[in-house]
Amino acid sequence: MTKNVLVLGASRGIGLELVRQQMADGARVVATARDDAGLQRLRDLGAVPLKLDVASAAGCAGLAWPIDGEQFDEAWLVAGVYGPRSSAPETPTEAEFDDVMHTNVLAAMRLLPQLTDALATGAKLAVLSSIMGSIGQRSNGDGWLYRASKAALNSVLKDMSIVLNGRATCVALHPGWVQTEMGGPGAAITVERSVADLRATVAALTPAHNGRFLNHDGSPLPW
Repeated sequence: MTKNVLVLGASRGIGLELVRQQMADGARVVATARDDAGLQRLRDLGAVPLKLDVASAAGCAGLAWPIDGEQFDEAWLVAGVYGPRSSAPETPTEAEFDDVMHTNVLAAMRLLPQLTDALATGAKLAVLSSIMGSIGQRSNGDGWLYRASKAALNSVLKDMSIVLNGRATCVALHPGWVQTEMGGPGAAITVERSVADLRATVAALTPAHNGRFLNHDGSPLPW
């Protein structure tokens, strides 16, 4: 039976590579991008493209109708931004705060509830978080706005895992320090390696993993 996969935020980087690898393994993939160039890249890979700007309330609300009737075996929320490269205690501007929090947190709170009826029984729901969102493992204040947003995203995921318990296995995932536009060319691992690890981790999930925060290799991370 063909695996049915949804990837939210697949214009480039990890999301696009996730689509590429899933398609190569024979999955049917529905994926979103915010602009025409991103949508064309998805078409070229053979995915079903959907236009979605996660920073837009109207855009998020528009996801419901094209996925109505779908039963996804896996759903991935990948979209996110880093924001200003400022550290504590440098206060972000209101515009910077709104941009990062709308994209990384509010979008999840708008989109994830719409997936409830579109998930197959026993589905796996993964949000792309970051080890920078871990409070228990924190040792510096670099990128504190991004950190705050990922800690908040982890909270959103945890709540969804409670709501969907028994229906889907929900996890927050750290992709590693990846050679993407966000991670930079000096990052530790390639996007291909990160995505392969993430896919293997999600494939190995059981209901006992519901509500966990995991590294790309499947090892647990502290909240």
